[in-house]
Amino acid sequence: MTYTSLNENIGRHRWAICGLVFAATTVNYLDRNVLGLLKKTLSEDGVFGLVPGDQELNYSTVVICFQIAYALGMLLAGKIIDKIGTKKGYAYSLIGWSLAAIGHAFGHHTWSFGMWRAALGVTEAGNFPAANKAIAEWFPKKERALATGLYNSGANVGAIVAPLCVPWIAIHWGWEWAFILTGAVGLLWLVFWYAIYDSPKDKLKSGKLSQAEYNYIHSDADEQEAESLDLAKESVPWSRLLTFRQTWAFAIGKFLTDPIWWFFLFWLPSFLEGENARKVKDYLATNPTYTGEKSDIPGVISWTFAVALVYTISTCGSIFGGWLPKKFINNGMDANKARKMAMFIFALLPLSVLFATKLGSINTWYAVATIAISCAAHQAWSANIFTTVSDMFPKKAVASVTGIGGMAGAVGGILIARAAGLLLKHFTALGKVEVGYGILFTVCGSAYITAWLVMNLLVPKFKKIVL
Repeated sequence: MTYTSLNENIGRHRWAICGLVFAATTVNYLDRNVLGLLKKTLSEDGVFGLVPGDQELNYSTVVICFQIAYALGMLLAGKIIDKIGTKKGYAYSLIGWSLAAIGHAFGHHTWSFGMWRAALGVTEAGNFPAANKAIAEWFPKKERALATGLYNSGANVGAIVAPLCVPWIAIHWGWEWAFILTGAVGLLWLVFWYAIYDSPKDKLKSGKLSQAEYNYIHSDADEQEAESLDLAKESVPWSRLLTFRQTWAFAIGKFLTDPIWWFFLFWLPSFLEGENARKVKDYLATNPTYTGEKSDIPGVISWTFAVALVYTISTCGSIFGGWLPKKFINNGMDANKARKMAMFIFALLPLSVLFATKLGSINTWYAVATIAISCAAHQAWSANIFTTVSDMFPKKAVASVTGIGGMAGAVGGILIARAAGLLLKHFTALGKVEVGYGILFTVCGSAYITAWLVMNLLVPKFKKIVL
C-alpha cells in the first residue's frame, strides 16, 4: 500500500492538526524576526544608544533579555502545558506573545525594549512544548519526524515572510507599525485553533475522526504498553525527569545547537549589511569619483533577499530532515539507527560555515550559500532532536522534557548572544568586525558534531522509558 492510498483509507485529519501547528510556528518566528531585521533602523533611532560599539553590546543585552525569559518560560511552559493540556496551553501562549510583540512599539530605549523582549520570550516559550505534545498525541512514531519537520518549517516561513514585509512597513509607516501588525497576525490563528483542535479521543467521540485513523495514530505497540503502565501514575516532577540520561542527552543537544540558530536569527541581517558596507568602502577607496547607486557596486547584494533565500533553503532542510529517517525505516533500518544516522549527516553539513568569512571576502553570495547550508542542516537536525523526546518518553512528559531542553537551548543562546556582543564590540572598535564573525562561525560549524557525539555517548539507543 502506498503512502497516499494509506492516507485515503484511514483519513488525513492528523495532517490538519500539523497544519495548525505549522501556522502557529510561522507566526512565532515572524514575531521573533522583527528585531533582527530592524536592528539598523532601531540603532539609528537611538534605541541602543549612540556609540556604534555600545550599540552592539546594548543590542546583545536586549537579545539576552529575550533569552533569559525564554529559558525560564520554557521550563514553566512545558510543565503547565502537560498539566492543562495542549489546546488551552497553546492558545494562552499565543495570546501572550502576540500582545508582547505589539508592545515593542512602545519601547524606545534599551531597557524598555528589553522589558517587552522579555515578555515575548516568556510567552513564545510555549510554542515548541505545545507543538511537540500535539504531534506526539496525533501521530504514530514513524510519522513524527516528518510531521515535526513540516511544522518546524514554519520557523523558516516566518523568517522568509519577515524580511519581505517588515523593512517595507518600517520605511513607509514607521518601525512601530512593523511590530504592531506582525503581532496582530497571531490573534487570527486562535479562531482556527479553537474551531479545529481537540485530542484524538475527543475527536473520535464527536465523530470527526475515523476509528481507522484513531487506531493508526495509536499503532505503536511498545508505546501503548509503556503508556498503559504509566496511566495510573501522577504527573512526573522535574526532579524525576532529571535522573534520566535521556533528559540530559536532549538538554545538552539543545544547549549546544539551539544557540547557532539564535545567532543567525539575530545577527545574519547585520552580518550581510556589514559585508555590503565593506564592499562599498573598498570600492570607493579605489574609485573615489564614483557617484552612482551603492546597490550597483560590484559585490553589494540585496541583504533582505539573501535572508529570505537562506530561510527558504532552510524550509527544504526541515522537511528533508523529517523525510530522511522515514526513508531509512522504510528501507528496513530500525528506528533508533535511522534517527541517529540522519542526525549524523545533518551534524556534518554545518561545517561548511567555517568558510563563510573567507568566501564572503571573495563574493558575499558564497557566504550566503554556506550559511544557507548550515541553517538548512540545523532545521533538519531540529526535526529529529525534537522527535527523540517522544521516542524516549511517554506522552504525559513530552512537553515537560521539551521545556527542559528548550531552557538549556535558551541558556546557550544567552551565552552566544553575550559572546557575540563582546566580540563584535571589540573587533568593531578595531575596524575588523569580520574577524569577530569568523570566530563565531567557527563555533557555529562545530557545534552539531559535538552534540551528536555527546548524545550518542549518553544514550546509545533511543528507547521508550517507563516513568
